Amino acid sequence: MKKLLISCALLLATPAIAQDMITYDTSDSFDDVVFGLESAILDAGLVVDHISHTGDMLERTRDATGSDVVLFEHADIYSFCSATLSREVMEADPMNVVFCPYDIFVIVRPETPDTTTIGFRTYPDGAMKKIEALLDGIARTAIGLD
Repeated sequence: MKKLLISCALLLATPAIAQDMITYDTSDSFDDVVFGLESAILDAGLVVDHISHTGDMLERTRDATGSDVVLFEHADIYSFCSATLSREVMEADPMNVVFCPYDIFVIVRPETPDTTTIGFRTYPDGAMKKIEALLDGIARTAIGLD
């Protein structure tokens, strides 16, 4: 697994490229990162299609599943699309439809309550790298790195 760590003194953010995802850690609160993410998506001319409150669902169903493990303090996934870029990547390969809509997650883990992580999946080489660059720009903007 490859890891890339870059320090940001002002935000205490560290990006990491792990297998299949790119993440950034920050000391900003969950609410601040979510606000930044929503603003960055809108500023990019995009619309949030759906917010999945995954952390709430997992906590709500924890007892019913027989688990006592608290996975997240907070965990939301924002789904959205870009008509222009989606058309471009699907004209390059119609099977790129599998990647749409695009998701960015924001989480806080109980073992690191002062760290908020924002991230997204990596995409295959070729046309989908444009989507990866879009998501990277949005995530970085959300935590003040761009």
